[in-house]
Amino acid sequence: MTSFLGMTKVGWIRLAVIVGAIGLLEVCCRLEFINPRVVIPPSMMALALFNILRSGTMNADMLRTFGSVAVAVSIAVVLGFVLGVAIHAAPRLRRTLDPFFATYYAVPIFIFYPVMVAIFGLSVVPVIMIGVAAGSVAMIIATLNGLDRIPRVLTKVARVHRMNAFDTALRLKLPAAAPYLFTGVKLAVTYGFIAVIASEFILAPAGVGHEIAFAYNDFNNRRMYGLMLLLLLVATCVNMILHTWDQRLARRRGRVAL
Repeated sequence: MTSFLGMTKVGWIRLAVIVGAIGLLEVCCRLEFINPRVVIPPSMMALALFNILRSGTMNADMLRTFGSVAVAVSIAVVLGFVLGVAIHAAPRLRRTLDPFFATYYAVPIFIFYPVMVAIFGLSVVPVIMIGVAAGSVAMIIATLNGLDRIPRVLTKVARVHRMNAFDTALRLKLPAAAPYLFTGVKLAVTYGFIAVIASEFILAPAGVGHEIAFAYNDFNNRRMYGLMLLLLLVATCVNMILHTWDQRLARRRGRVAL
């Protein structure tokens, strides 16, 4: 059931829970149930973020960080899709790589960051490469799952209509695998975002992650929590956009099926 603002009842419940949690944290911080040297009130976080954005001192760092995320995710999605299609077409290669895919995220890929820094220097390249490494495998796995679940009847339909390989892939196979591919895109965005920020924490000379680490070491809680709130808001907005897009595609597929 949809409310007058277009938000479902579940959506309103989620919003109420979030607002309640923020309010409870605000009260606990103001009454010093939580040590203010550890966590500051959400209102102070918002004010700190407002001052940071107004000053413009973080514009270059934000451009570097979010640009790195966009580049890393784009490469990871395209590379993961291409490799997924290639691996799916080679069953023996897939059987060889399946154990690797199953254990890939158990390996801390950040251990390779110092090596990349030694090769490429303290530039944006190692950060982007870590983001690509984190997101591409999720896209490969999603692509394989999507191609595995394409109904065989679609191949028969293509043969009946004498469709070539390109038309079959574009008009039949790709739409059928789209839900799984979109899941891969969402995972690539999540892993890529986390990887870029975490990489900036380690050795990067600039970026939002670097500034958060610097503020932490300098005991500057206002700046640290303000930047953390920035990342939280950006990540939430991106996830909401992707979720909304996914829901619209699902409804469209449902109408087409009917």
